[in-house]
Amino acid sequence: MQEASRGFRRRVAALATLACVAALTSGFGACQRHVDPILFVHGGSGSGAQFESQAMRFASNGYPPEYIDVVEYDSGLEFPDDLPQVHAAIDARIAELRARTRRAQVDLVGHSRGTTVSHAYLAFPDRAANVAHYINLDGRSSDAPPGGVPTLALWAGAVDRPVPGEIAGAKNVTIPNQEHVEVASSEASFFEMYAFLRGHPPITTKILPQARPQISGRVVTFPDNRGVDGATVELWRIRGDTAERIRSRPEATEPVGPDGAFGPFRVWFGAHYEFAVLRAGQRPVHYFYEPFLRSDHLVRLNTSPALEAVLPRSDDHTGVGILRFKEFWGDRGSENDVLSINGTDVINPTTAPSGEVGVASVGFFVLDAGADGVSDLNRIPFPFELLPFLTGADLFIPTDPPDPVSIVTVPRGNLGAMRVLHFRNIPSTQGLIQVQLRDFER
Repeated sequence: MQEASRGFRRRVAALATLACVAALTSGFGACQRHVDPILFVHGGSGSGAQFESQAMRFASNGYPPEYIDVVEYDSGLEFPDDLPQVHAAIDARIAELRARTRRAQVDLVGHSRGTTVSHAYLAFPDRAANVAHYINLDGRSSDAPPGGVPTLALWAGAVDRPVPGEIAGAKNVTIPNQEHVEVASSEASFFEMYAFLRGHPPITTKILPQARPQISGRVVTFPDNRGVDGATVELWRIRGDTAERIRSRPEATEPVGPDGAFGPFRVWFGAHYEFAVLRAGQRPVHYFYEPFLRSDHLVRLNTSPALEAVLPRSDDHTGVGILRFKEFWGDRGSENDVLSINGTDVINPTTAPSGEVGVASVGFFVLDAGADGVSDLNRIPFPFELLPFLTGADLFIPTDPPDPVSIVTVPRGNLGAMRVLHFRNIPSTQGLIQVQLRDFER
């Protein structure tokens, strides 16, 4: 009888979620449901953007977007030196979420180094009391659930990875054939997270589209996640086949303050957009995105003055940094990614090795090393061979003729998911280019 009652409640909850999903995709606003807010804590060389896809999936299943938040910190530092500051930031964000949502507790999610932060945080009983559930993404093991909080531990199960860890007394799930960052952003991980938090499967694991998404986020320096105070953000609508700007003026312009926050900007589903970040005395950075599907409030426009200073400059070539929160594979045979720049695939076993945390990379920098006009795809150019989660290729992309540059991506050898994106051929002396690829396939 009790089991039948639980089954009935699950069916009612699922129907309520389905009604919320219909309302959300029809543009009737958010569904105020009885869910606890979610707080994400990223890992090393990371930011809140690594929870971007999951936040949109939760929203696609009825979570109000304002129920999902992140804590960001200097992800280049080693702990425990600044751990008290990060814990104080978590305290403040939990207080904000509780006040905003009028919920007594939050659900805490930690990834990689963020699990070290979270385990230490939950060791304080008064802090653990504010957390209803904890999700541990491919990070710390322990002999008991941290702080006694009900825990789900998800582990990356990529081939050649070390044996996954374990949290005794928790629900431990290994996601097959996934890497360290991917397990934080993947569709399979979302299914496990949602089912753990809600007690029933999600209505969908897809990101459901909206006609007029709202986009917001922060302009930050990498890897310390500090806001770029004084920068200006421009949003331009561009042509999908040439990346040329459609109008002579941007769709939106906004100066940012100390926290680097911008938006929200309203965009059109299916349209192509470019962000431009202007900083006094520095080259502008141009960010080219695949079309936005639904509202996204965790956009991060990364800048890195230290890295920019060592990148080659020339009027004769352009370069590009390509980011995807799903590791690039170049040594997996039929599962290799394709990342073709103007017809040249820069993915190979040297530039995109897999199987080890910090070696399999989510950032791929394509540049003319030495500004010599010569390509060499048999090495990773300096300094990317030294930096975790980043890699690169020495490819000369000439600026003459000034035609748009094409990127063809085939994720993990899946030809059905092949996509083409263009960016303008801007000389490296005049600007920097970043391309953001989706970490999911529609």
